[in-house]
This record gives sequence, structure tokens and C-alpha cells, in this order.
Amino acid sequence: MGQRKVRILMAKFGQGYEAALMRLAAAFSEAGFEVIYTESEDPKAIVNAALQESVDHIGITTLPEARLDQFAAVLELLKAHDAQNIGVTAGGFFDDALIPELKKLGVAEFFPKGTTHEQLIQWARQNIHPID
Repeated sequence: MGQRKVRILMAKFGQGYEAALMRLAAAFSEAGFEVIYTESEDPKAIVNAALQESVDHIGITTLPEARLDQFAAVLELLKAHDAQNIGVTAGGFFDDALIPELKKLGVAEFFPKGTTHEQLIQWARQNIHPID
């Protein structure tokens, strides 16, 4: 039996750029990933969706108004549900000075604005694997 597709939940913190997010989701889908998208910015709703959909990873796009405490909440909720095996990455607009704090919280990687879809997909292929 073949290995199942990697399941990624895509979410966002902040406002705007829905078209860009949909293009990113389409690029990942075309690259062979199973993509679930949520419009909710609530950390509890994001984690609940990740658990319900049995995802392997959560990718969060950061837009203007994204805050560090939102990431802290997501990571704390994953821990509370004993789901720390679900990785979290982020990318987009964010204060450069806060990126080390994001990583301290447990965000695996931050991809700055301008990172290409191809770079993101390559990182995902090398670092995200199905959770058994």
C-alpha cells in the first residue's frame, strides 16, 4: 500500500491577501499535498480543525496585524491535546525582531515575504512527513 499524502492545514493571522493564499494552497495541491484551508484566525479553531482533519502540519501565513500571542496559543493548544507532532511553520509579514521568539515558541521555520512557492514546497517535501 502506498504512503498517504501529507496533509497540511493552511491558516492565516491578519487581514487580506486571500487570493495569494488560495494560489499557495493550489500550488501545494498540485505538488501532491493534501491541503485543508481554514479562514478562521482563532487559534482554538485552527487547532480543532487540525485535529479533526488529522493533519501532519499547520502552515500559517502572517499578514499585517499577526501577533506572537496567536502562535503561542496554537502551540499551547497542540501541547494540551498531546499533538506536538503536528509541526507549525509561518511566513509572510512579521516583525523581524520577533522571529527568534516564534522559533523559541516552537515554530519550525519562518519564511519571509518573497519566498517562492517552489522554495516552500521543497522545504515541505524535505521536512514534513505523514504522522502515523
